[in-house]
Amino acid sequence: MSLPTNSVPAGDIRDRLIIGLDVPSVEEARALVERIGDAGTFYKIGYQLAYAGGFEFARELIGQGKKVFLDLKLHDIGNTVEEGVRSVARLGATFLTVHAYPQTMRAAVAGKAGTGLKILAVTVLTSYDDNDLVEAGYAPVPTAELVARRAEQARDLGVDGIVCAATEAQAVRGIVGRNCLIVTPGIRPPGSEAGDQKRIVTPAEGIRLGANHLVVARPIVKAADPRAAAEAIVRDIADA
Repeated sequence: MSLPTNSVPAGDIRDRLIIGLDVPSVEEARALVERIGDAGTFYKIGYQLAYAGGFEFARELIGQGKKVFLDLKLHDIGNTVEEGVRSVARLGATFLTVHAYPQTMRAAVAGKAGTGLKILAVTVLTSYDDNDLVEAGYAPVPTAELVARRAEQARDLGVDGIVCAATEAQAVRGIVGRNCLIVTPGIRPPGSEAGDQKRIVTPAEGIRLGANHLVVARPIVKAADPRAAAEAIVRDIADA
C-alpha cells in the first residue's frame, strides 16, 4: 500500500521544520534563534513565551524574514475568537492554532478572511491517549475516532490545516485531502526521550505518513548544539 502524498509545494525544505521556542523569556528565545542561525526558518511561539513578551518577539522574527506559528489554541465564544484571529492576522503570523470545535473553527475562518494567515485546528492533543479522553468525559470515543470526526468538521468549515499526532496523519490525509496542511507535534529523533508526549514518531516517519510540517521543541532547544540538531532533522526530512 502506498503512503499518501502531501501537498507541500516545492520550496525551502527548512520550512517543513517548525522549531518550538519553548523557553521562558525573549532573551533566551533570541539567543536560541541566533545559535540556530539559517538552519531554522520557521518558529513556534506557545503559551510560555507568548505571555513573556513573545508577541513582540514574533514581530521581530517576522521582520527578519522568519515564519511564525502562534500556538495559542484559541477556544472561546465566536465573536471573541473572530476578533482575536483578526488581531493575529495583522501581526503577520503564518499559522495560528484553534481548538477543533465547530463554532470556534467557524469564527476563526471568518476572522482570517482576506489575509495570509492560516488556521490550524487542533484535534486531540498529542499528550492525550484513550485513558485521558475517558478522564475528560469523552468515553467511549477512542482517540482515533475523535481525531477523524474533528478533521471532517475542519475540512467542511474551510480550515487551512490540522494539528494531529503523526501516528494519525495518514488517516487524516485520507479525510482532508491533499490541499489541507497537516502539522504534527510529538516528533522525536531516534534516541530522544518522549517526555510528556504519548503518540510520537521520528521526523522521517512523520513525513512518510503525510505530514507537511513537523514541530520539534525539546530535541533542539535542549541540545548541546541546537543548530546541529536542527540540521540533522532537516536532513531526515529531505531523506524522507
